[in-house]
Amino acid sequence: MKIVLLQGKEQRERIFRSNHMEQLRMLGDVVVNDQSGPPDESRLASLIKGADIAITSWGCTPLTGNVLEQAPGLKLVLHAAGTVKPIVTPELWERGIRVTNATEALGKGVAETALGFTIVSLKDMWRLGKQTREGAWGPVSGVQELYGITAGVIGAGKAGSHYVKLMRNFDVRILLYDPFVSQEKAREMGAEKAELEEVLAQSDVVSIHAPSLPETYRMLNAERLALMKDRAILINTARGSLIDEAALVAELEKGRLFACLDVTDPEPPAPDHPFRTLPNVVLTPHIAGAVNNGLQRIAQAVIDDLRAYTEGRPLRGEVLAEQMSVLA
Repeated sequence: MKIVLLQGKEQRERIFRSNHMEQLRMLGDVVVNDQSGPPDESRLASLIKGADIAITSWGCTPLTGNVLEQAPGLKLVLHAAGTVKPIVTPELWERGIRVTNATEALGKGVAETALGFTIVSLKDMWRLGKQTREGAWGPVSGVQELYGITAGVIGAGKAGSHYVKLMRNFDVRILLYDPFVSQEKAREMGAEKAELEEVLAQSDVVSIHAPSLPETYRMLNAERLALMKDRAILINTARGSLIDEAALVAELEKGRLFACLDVTDPEPPAPDHPFRTLPNVVLTPHIAGAVNNGLQRIAQAVIDDLRAYTEGRPLRGEVLAEQMSVLA
């Protein structure tokens, strides 16, 4: 079995360490792209010749018909990243080539980050830490435990569902908004299915995990943000486009809400953007997904799916053509 890693050298080395490469070599003959930077169509076509398995990642261009003609026996594309939209083409589906991504691995890191934001924000550690450095010692009237509160989750994809799983370790009520999840499925997850407005109005913490689609663009607009409780915490580790940022700034300037924002629209925000100076905003530079050692979780997910493929088992990261319209 010929396995080709198409991503550029630097990208490959960021994700796949020596132990991952050794695992791949145990599964087949491995060919790597030793050139720097994202490969163009010509480079992809050259690399993929005779491949049975292709591994792509961030920076890879679409697998066009011209590229795929060089690998008539290609059976599986493993995308060592999130959305497969940058690499998928109609020709890929027409040839019956299976596709996977690593959103489950990415989602775990995102959910863990959201949980961290949840705990630290409820504890009011951001404000108390600043005040303590400045010589104060309390008061702690704003501190809350992760107990007896209502947590709202918007989106039950890989990240959202893992966030729900993590939150089930605490004595909290979990409300879930996802139009593609049934009441029964929500109950199985340990959450209550609710409409978006209900989630916003009843939750002490709202964590956003919806995909960026035309239908979700600025879904948290001025009218919906106004529904949120005073002192509620809004966490966004998904995409900045899901929030009407001007409307959020208006609410934050009133001092009503607290926001933890790992994503903005655009990224980065302007140097003078209010998100950078408002005292009730924590702004981080898009670190919720896999970074540094977290990237190795992506490599292992890809290898695990490849091993499952060789053994005839289901692929955890498989993406189907009919899912493309509802995936980020």
